[in-house]
Amino acid sequence: PELLTVNLAVADIGMAISMYPLAIASAWNHAWLGGDASCVYYALMGFLFGVCSMMTLCAMAVIRFLVTNSSKSNSNKITKNTVRILITFIWLYSLLWAILPLVGWGYYGPEPFGISCTIAWSKFHNSSNGFSFILSMFLLCTVLPALTIVACYLGIAWKVHKAYQEIQNIDRIPNAAKLEKKLTLMAVLISVGFLSSWTPYAAASFWSIFNSSDSLQPIVTLLPCLFAKSSTAYNPFIYYIFSKTFRHEIKQLQCCCGWRVHFFSTDNSAENPVSMMWSG
Repeated sequence: PELLTVNLAVADIGMAISMYPLAIASAWNHAWLGGDASCVYYALMGFLFGVCSMMTLCAMAVIRFLVTNSSKSNSNKITKNTVRILITFIWLYSLLWAILPLVGWGYYGPEPFGISCTIAWSKFHNSSNGFSFILSMFLLCTVLPALTIVACYLGIAWKVHKAYQEIQNIDRIPNAAKLEKKLTLMAVLISVGFLSSWTPYAAASFWSIFNSSDSLQPIVTLLPCLFAKSSTAYNPFIYYIFSKTFRHEIKQLQCCCGWRVHFFSTDNSAENPVSMMWSG
């Protein structure tokens, strides 16, 4: 299951590298840089990595549910090869949806505020072809995965609650139960962060399908877009708070250029500030 976490990180950094430099440059330019080709590229990358992140979170929720509600012997059936096949399916599924607008089902186009590109929601007013794409995409890439995530974590929460009731008379809660609770809470926060950051954008997009894009002020369309793109920044902070190993790795981080950076020093004295040492 750790491979799914790595896959989520790959999707986050892929979105950041492939999209954000072009979006920031366009913002400084006060207009979209490049022509239709760069707009389609930007929208395709956003759709690809967005669907990949959503489906990865869905897979993580299902596996956590299976592990929590199965015996130890059954949980061992989730092998590395199984997860690799699942990750391959996630990428192929995401790529399929990202390519569909290129072959005529759906459209890519600029956002109303003019410095970003995505699925051209406003073009679907009088197009049955476009509307069928949007409806299918919302159901299969947003609604069903979101419902699956919510159902799985509700099931996990009920299972953990029952387990704690069974051991409430024991003075010491087993370490395995504490770890299971922490892992579940971490996964829930990651999913909540992703869903909450993308919900305003989904609402604004759905509104523009049934109404003219002029009915929304540019700032109203801009803020949900920026909030959605901030979803890539939440996960490192969540892992830093909940994972002791992750904190240790950050403190020992050594980049390929030879810099060794010590973050969040436990010594708060002025004589020992956060240091950067050249190890070459």
